[in-house]
Amino acid sequence: MAVVPGGAPSPATAPPQGARGYRAVFAVREFRFVFGAHLLSLLGVVVSEIALTVLVYDLTRSPLLSSLTFALGFLPYLLGGTLLAGVADRHPARRVLVVCDLVCAGCVALMVVPATPVAGLLLLRCGVAAVAPVFNGTRMATLADILGEGDLFVLGRSLLRIVSQSALLAGFGVGGVLLTVVPPRGAIAITVVTFVASALLLRLGTARRPARAAAREREGLGGTWGVLRHRRIRALMLMFWVPPLFVVTPEALAAPYAREIGASTAALGLLMCAMPVGTIAGELFAGSALGARGRERIVVPLVATGLLPFLLYAVEPGIALAALALLLAGATGAYTLGLDAWFVAAVPEEQRGRAMTLMTAGMMTIQGVGMAAAGLAAEFLPVHLVVVGAGVLGTVCVLALVAEVRATEVRDGADQHVTSG
Repeated sequence: MAVVPGGAPSPATAPPQGARGYRAVFAVREFRFVFGAHLLSLLGVVVSEIALTVLVYDLTRSPLLSSLTFALGFLPYLLGGTLLAGVADRHPARRVLVVCDLVCAGCVALMVVPATPVAGLLLLRCGVAAVAPVFNGTRMATLADILGEGDLFVLGRSLLRIVSQSALLAGFGVGGVLLTVVPPRGAIAITVVTFVASALLLRLGTARRPARAAAREREGLGGTWGVLRHRRIRALMLMFWVPPLFVVTPEALAAPYAREIGASTAALGLLMCAMPVGTIAGELFAGSALGARGRERIVVPLVATGLLPFLLYAVEPGIALAALALLLAGATGAYTLGLDAWFVAAVPEEQRGRAMTLMTAGMMTIQGVGMAAAGLAAEFLPVHLVVVGAGVLGTVCVLALVAEVRATEVRDGADQHVTSG
């Protein structure tokens, strides 16, 4: 199961001839194990979030503390992503992934103990969230080892994102049904099994690869700022961060907007589902119908126009038109497939785990900031105008960022040489 570092998959892991698109990705044995582990760990995170929220509310009857369990899923990302980012490159990737899963299993197991106080439950929730960016960043870097740095990597990343978006649609429903059968602590106990099973799949199904960067860090070429000091990498990382800052606005304000226009609870559910459905559809189309060059060509047009559907909120639309706007905005998220290819090409292999951990941590943190900013703005302005403002301001910021990314294209080779030389 050896893989040629930084290149295409070796013959042992390469897909059979004739396999194309997503089928070619699933044809790689190691990816199937990574995909299965992703499903299990994602199930563990979603179910434990729901069950813990219910458990905290049952123990305290405090809506604030109950909602805080969700907020704590975002906040530790920044801390874990910055302080622990180097772990992804200093240690063998398989070991990092397995340990992260086992840490999550241990934290969740302690949540099951009846003697654990509410403060302890919230701290354990922080522990799970703190290792998440390390796990996600390491897994992304490992995908490049398993699938190579080209088209298969892009499609593999796309599949993992599609599963994550699908969890937004189905995961909370599954968790809700589960809680009608077992108590919250029982549901949390089930997630211990999912994390342990994920660790086993990764341990038994993926190859052991050496750490990427220990030697180079001793030479002084590592560190977080060693990644961020290069203009091309900074610009691409911001391209991952800035759009989500504004994209979350209508979702964060879906409930207030439904009340503003007098819509029903069922209509609110439609608003919440519209953007994930659009995202899944856009990813599937770009991954299935377009080749590598086509996916890179659509990056700039889609990212530049992705927030424009929010301008439909200017007429204070009904549920159908608002849902259409969110569906269109979600579909433009297909630009991430081409952006993934640019990013993995720009980051030197020995810094890949750290860079992807930082990118993941920044994306989650910025979404939390965007939700808070949207809520604050809605305290002073009508909800539909806040969404319009996010569309306008976000488009201006993204266009400036697109200019920066284009300006770094001619410097990419020079930056790569300096970074990895």
